[in-house]
Amino acid sequence: MWIYRVFLVWYGCGFILLTFDLIPKQLEWSNAVFLILAGIIGFIYFTHTYKWKGFFYSSVVFLVSMIVEHVGTTYEIWFGDYYYTEDFGLTIGGVPITIGFAWVMVMGGAHVVSKQLTKRMPTHFRYIVFLLLGGFMAVGIDLILDPVAYQIKEYWIWEESGIYYDIPLSNFTGWFFLAVVFQLFALPLLTHTATSQWDNRIIVVFMGTAIMFIWLALFGGLYLAALLTIVVLGMPLLLYVRMKQIHDTSQ
Repeated sequence: MWIYRVFLVWYGCGFILLTFDLIPKQLEWSNAVFLILAGIIGFIYFTHTYKWKGFFYSSVVFLVSMIVEHVGTTYEIWFGDYYYTEDFGLTIGGVPITIGFAWVMVMGGAHVVSKQLTKRMPTHFRYIVFLLLGGFMAVGIDLILDPVAYQIKEYWIWEESGIYYDIPLSNFTGWFFLAVVFQLFALPLLTHTATSQWDNRIIVVFMGTAIMFIWLALFGGLYLAALLTIVVLGMPLLLYVRMKQIHDTSQ
């Protein structure tokens, strides 16, 4: 589909431009387009796989994440005390729409991996692991998104500090619990067992996003963030790839 090709081209160009800091101040908004495209692909994945239920679910993820972010920035709860700068694109209620799209992308990748890794487990145990693994993967990618967005790109500014790149612990616990809630909403989708090419595409988008931010972290000297993300996300992603290979060869 053309939107996936557009994402790949935008990704390739952005990778080079961001690496060598070639994007002028007037075009900083183009960074947000990357995550918006990633989120659109997340919408397409859920809709293509689960039809109207998938579109409804991804819409809930978008809207709830935007509302939670608005409440968080307004009342300084859930994630912590922070505010967005003007370089992160169009806003609604003071929250960049990029945030909603980013959450759809994150939950798309987490959904595919956790669904694949838990499909042979007993039902009730599967549900528990599915919820926790989704939260684990969301925190895993935020371990790199937040330090780069804050320390290097300054898309948002934290008003309170923490031991991890001056980011408060409440941010990561907030990400974990919100992702678990989204996974809880997705439990009815597990009855659908079919897969499609969009499974692979959303994984490429998820991994590509993580790789780009890891790369930027290395160039910006955030070595701990890069290493930690590789370890935390590497384990479930490698297991996913391995199980996918076994599944494909058995058919």
